[in-house]
Amino acid sequence: MKTWIVGSVLLFGLCAAAWPQDGPNPAGSETVARPRKKPDAAAPDTSGDSSLSKIPSKLSPKVKDEALPDVSFKADTSIVTVDVSVLDNKGNPIPQIPRGNFRILEDNVPQTLTQYNVGQAPITVALVLEFSNRFQSYWSQGWYQTLQAAYGFTQTLRPDDYVAIIAYDLRTEILADFTNDKSKIAEAMSRLRIPAFSESNMFDAITDTADRMSKIEGRKAIVLVTSGIDTFSKITYDKTRKSLQESAVPLYSIGILQLARELAEARGANTIDFLQGDNELRTFAKETGGQAFFPRFMQEMPNAFAAINQAMRNQYSLGYSPTNQAKDGKYRKITVQLVNPATNEPLRVSDAKGKPIKYTIIAKPGYTAPRPVE
Repeated sequence: MKTWIVGSVLLFGLCAAAWPQDGPNPAGSETVARPRKKPDAAAPDTSGDSSLSKIPSKLSPKVKDEALPDVSFKADTSIVTVDVSVLDNKGNPIPQIPRGNFRILEDNVPQTLTQYNVGQAPITVALVLEFSNRFQSYWSQGWYQTLQAAYGFTQTLRPDDYVAIIAYDLRTEILADFTNDKSKIAEAMSRLRIPAFSESNMFDAITDTADRMSKIEGRKAIVLVTSGIDTFSKITYDKTRKSLQESAVPLYSIGILQLARELAEARGANTIDFLQGDNELRTFAKETGGQAFFPRFMQEMPNAFAAINQAMRNQYSLGYSPTNQAKDGKYRKITVQLVNPATNEPLRVSDAKGKPIKYTIIAKPGYTAPRPVE
């Protein structure tokens, strides 16, 4: 109990250090929830309107075409890249897996691996935080857990990583654009003080963020801190799944208020909405090549942060030219396997003592083929 009080006081001090406004405040802040306008030659120039601009990436130039994520086009040949994490049963990455042990299937058809890269690399992360009066009212347990998770994750970032801080309730706001400036990150965090609305439009927030990140090059991800409940989004759950699949941006989620839900359920409260939300987060993570975490205690948060960092940094980047070159706009299923090339059987991985290790392969499950250019 004493530890919680001390942590709360320290956290309160961090928030109070920069107290310029009750955040997030829509006035003067760009919103990622605003839909993009299609180009119209007759329309007036709105390039000076910051509320209509995309989230810019300082790691890649602006891309004006509509090429699909993770696919680069050269002449009539496309290269599909797949970032793969191989984790043991404790969530630690398994390094030094040779190129010949990877096998990729597209719609159950084996593909020829043409690219193979391994090693750590800087990451670009959008930290998306639920911050509504429904679960993050001032000084509530949800408020405390959300800030602890946000501050804790940003502390794991390295100097060459870029992060954007995004908060959502009824609206979605960029509190800090992609930056590695710690002062700007701290300024954004200081705005997380008193939420304005009780609505939590999670689907709108993550789909628009993923769409805007789809053109960013390099290793990228969305880290979502949320209750998992969506109350008033314009976009549906099914459309959210499809949008996340097409954007191909891995989503890592941290579900908060787990212990509070268990206590409420023990008292006879209905927690079906939370269970549904948790299942949706698991689905989003699985279908984008990310992971979902549901810590019951604050002491479990660092383990979740470490697992997310390891999964994002220690990846194998694989590439292949698909045998199916049809530009039909259809969804293609990807399966990544580890095999023994001599026997074509599943690869057996052992520890230093020769004991077999159970491992998990994390990768995006597919992509949408390009459509013909009209």
